[in-house]
Amino acid sequence: MPDKIHWNAKGVIKTVCKVLSSGGIIVYPTDTLYGFGCDAKNEIAIQKLNKIKNRRGPISVLAPSKESVSDWLSIPQKYKNEVLEKIGGPRTVIVPIKTGIVSKNIIANNNTLGIRIPDHPFCHKISNTYENPITTTSVNRTGQEPLFDPDLIEHEFHNEIELIIEDGIIKGIGSSILFFEEFKWKVLR
Repeated sequence: MPDKIHWNAKGVIKTVCKVLSSGGIIVYPTDTLYGFGCDAKNEIAIQKLNKIKNRRGPISVLAPSKESVSDWLSIPQKYKNEVLEKIGGPRTVIVPIKTGIVSKNIIANNNTLGIRIPDHPFCHKISNTYENPITTTSVNRTGQEPLFDPDLIEHEFHNEIELIIEDGIIKGIGSSILFFEEFKWKVLR
């Protein structure tokens, strides 16, 4: 059974960092849904997450700030502000990034990565504390609806995850997804 701790509990960030650095999988609250998180540079953790989700392919990550995103981008300077204006809140932006930011196993074609800066205090705290980017993908098996209740999440994934960061029931919808391709925006969701 995974441990459960409230997002604002004393010592939560230290506990989460310990789980992430040991290759564990967490469930945590965002401004839209609960998300699965692991160290986005840890190949073993990513394989474990793919097995849980029953999928392969790109996975988005949390960014600590727009400044960090700007440093990650691999686009001409004149387009960076346009990207930075779109990021934040309930939006994921998919953009070309520099190599070495995350594992190549979560990067999409043309070296693109989905990036989020959710409006949730826990996301801000953990992404600004942990040394590597952290994945953010909905808590469900591929093809199923995302789970919104920590008790249901614990029941479904009890042997597959290490830690649930609780914030009650979160009945949102997935973030909108904007794809910056060939210097134009495309809405994917």
